[in-house]
Amino acid sequence: MCKGSEAETLLPLLKGIKMAKLIKEEGNEGRLHIESPLMGESLVSKEFLKQTEAAEYFRMHPDINVLKIGGQSIMDRGGKALFPILDVLIEAKDKHKILLMTGGGTRARHVYNIGVDLGMPTGVLSKLGDKVSWQNAEMLAVLLSKHGGVKIGHGDHLEQLTMFCRQGYLPITYGIPPYGFFEHPAEFGSIPPHRTDCGAFLLAENIGARSLIYLKDEKGLFDKDPKKVKETTHKDLKFFDRISAGELIEMDLDDLIIERPILALLQRAKCLKKLQIIDALHHPNHILEALEGQNVGTTIYK
Repeated sequence: MCKGSEAETLLPLLKGIKMAKLIKEEGNEGRLHIESPLMGESLVSKEFLKQTEAAEYFRMHPDINVLKIGGQSIMDRGGKALFPILDVLIEAKDKHKILLMTGGGTRARHVYNIGVDLGMPTGVLSKLGDKVSWQNAEMLAVLLSKHGGVKIGHGDHLEQLTMFCRQGYLPITYGIPPYGFFEHPAEFGSIPPHRTDCGAFLLAENIGARSLIYLKDEKGLFDKDPKKVKETTHKDLKFFDRISAGELIEMDLDDLIIERPILALLQRAKCLKKLQIIDALHHPNHILEALEGQNVGTTIYK
């Protein structure tokens, strides 16, 4: 509610709101209320929620490319794996706006193992795992500092990503989403289902990013994990260069190269239409090709 001149100031601002209107409180000429279709709704009705779908969603950073660097697949391998990738990223940032996000990797798996042995619930494991992703982001920021690398958090800086990139910076943040104690119960076991792959997806979706690219150590998505298949049977592996999230859900593969909840998230996405998985470990230049829109690796689409 607003009084007197405050209401008069707000009135022109609120004229553009299509789904709400100002009404005067009966018997009080100086007080105004906002009447909205959401008033009295439970926000649970499926039919009602369909009415809240926007014709077009605002994209905060439509030129930003979110690149998620694998923890176990790349970071844990040290300089031999990482430095060639950093050289490509330094070259790429002069032409493309990039946000780097980091995975957890082996150290996160180690703390999960200890937590599981101690009977820790999923939300506690989530809080433990985010520290490792944070450490990897810190290391990347140090390595890239003289090239504009700057570590940012999940708080006040995400709105400023485009500004950072225009100023020549390379923003870096950790991939784990800030669920913490509010992490969803896992369908199987107790490992947090939304880890750094999901964090990168959720952020890319909500800032309206141009693209989402996962930097891994495999060509892309296979029907089985190549690392668990004997070399002699590699020829029997089926590679997917392009596949829909719905098809993958129906196939219900035992293992995936990205976290499983992403498939359902992609189907419900408002801005992201696809994601890309590339082998940056053996082919760092695939990063440039993916940023240019080339079909390298695997594309999973909505």
